[in-house]
Amino acid sequence: MTRLQPSRFIDLSKEIVENRADPFFMKVKVKHYSHGRARWLVRMLGLPFRLFPQDFAGWADDTITRLGVHSTTHIDAPWHYGPTDAEGRKLPTIEQMPLDLMFGAGVVLDMSHKRDGEEIEVADLQGSLAATGATLARGTIALIRTGRDRYQGQADYWKRGTGVGPSATEWLIDQGVKVMGIDQWGWDLPFHHQIRRSRAENRNDLFWSGHLVGRRKPYWHIEQLRGLELLPAHGFDVGVFPLRLQNASAAPARVVAFFYD
Repeated sequence: MTRLQPSRFIDLSKEIVENRADPFFMKVKVKHYSHGRARWLVRMLGLPFRLFPQDFAGWADDTITRLGVHSTTHIDAPWHYGPTDAEGRKLPTIEQMPLDLMFGAGVVLDMSHKRDGEEIEVADLQGSLAATGATLARGTIALIRTGRDRYQGQADYWKRGTGVGPSATEWLIDQGVKVMGIDQWGWDLPFHHQIRRSRAENRNDLFWSGHLVGRRKPYWHIEQLRGLELLPAHGFDVGVFPLRLQNASAAPARVVAFFYD
């Protein structure tokens, strides 16, 4: 059997690194231990230094002391959007994500023309597909390019961007897309825009409305992608494998594009 091998890869994930500029709810802290520390640990376990291998420097080690599941490139489970679906059934947590959803044909929808605070609508998605010839089908992983990844590492990253509205989110799901992603901080409009609109229009159905579609039609979305400008509109696969955290609302994920040139 001939197996098609990828010829090129593009990493679409942020590095997990200590991020002093980010707000408290995005903080990451990693403690790095030198090789020499392990030499003393082995000595304490009973091995004399004279019996150490000649070139044994010890092993390096690292501990993540703080990492929220939504702090870096991650995928949200339907459990994040609420405890139950519209019929009262418990929504799945991240370790319950089906493996077959973690790999699929990728499509990039370019929404970089949308201004901060301007919501992405169905017509925007349809226009992007018409312009590029890309198509959506069952199992497609749809990636929304806003260009706001250029603000990653800045204190106002979480305040910058557009957002996928509920109609556009539901439309993607109806085309067969169960996994979708975006290169800005969140799927919806930034919080201050959601709050401003809710207050100005005196409405109680605007806040977090893109996320909340997932309570009626469960889906999974990736946030804080990067490098989508390096991808064509279609003609590649996407793999997204979250950490298998039990009962969690989300998990950090390494997201990679695969090409078969």
